[in-house]
Amino acid sequence: MITYIKGELTDVNEDGVVLETNGIGYEIRMPLSSLDLLPRIGTSLKIYTYLHVREDVIGLFGFLTKDDLSIFKLLITVNGIGPKGALGILSAISPDDLRFAVLSEDVKTIAKAPGIGSKTASKLIIELKDKLKLEDAFEQKLSNGTEYQKETKVSTSKITQIRNEAIQALVVLGYSNTDASKVVRKIAITDDMTLEDVLSLSLKSLSLL
Repeated sequence: MITYIKGELTDVNEDGVVLETNGIGYEIRMPLSSLDLLPRIGTSLKIYTYLHVREDVIGLFGFLTKDDLSIFKLLITVNGIGPKGALGILSAISPDDLRFAVLSEDVKTIAKAPGIGSKTASKLIIELKDKLKLEDAFEQKLSNGTEYQKETKVSTSKITQIRNEAIQALVVLGYSNTDASKVVRKIAITDDMTLEDVLSLSLKSLSLL
């Protein structure tokens, strides 16, 4: 079992990332919500992983924190929810919000996840309610994001905001989300840079492609 992979972030796409370590590039699928928190391309990153093996396919799923991974493992124990479905749920609902939704029997919130209807959401609540504790939900809510920030030592405030706004601006200008994300994440954004600075560098890079 691969517990985690630590290496250089070499690519980001709509489904996940490529992490290179010891000359090997690992393609790792991640929740969309986690992609917004990633540092720039070329940065060292640690990702907690789950290896899913079937007769016809092998998939590697990754998460920025141990808590995200533990919730993912709980989700795939629910009858009818596989790794792809669990990833979709965590893309739409954060782990701490999912805890509160399960404990409060909030079917509507869980059913917002792609491919999860009211029937599956109700089944999820029934099967997971006894496995989650209210104290853990509050503890994780209060410490949300601190584990990842501590381990990666990357600021996710101003720099993350500028990065996301730059990607959105490039998409509005007609570039694909994948190309915009790749270009922006290659830029070493510092605290003294503005959105205009990042856009200018991004457009220069795109013009060279």
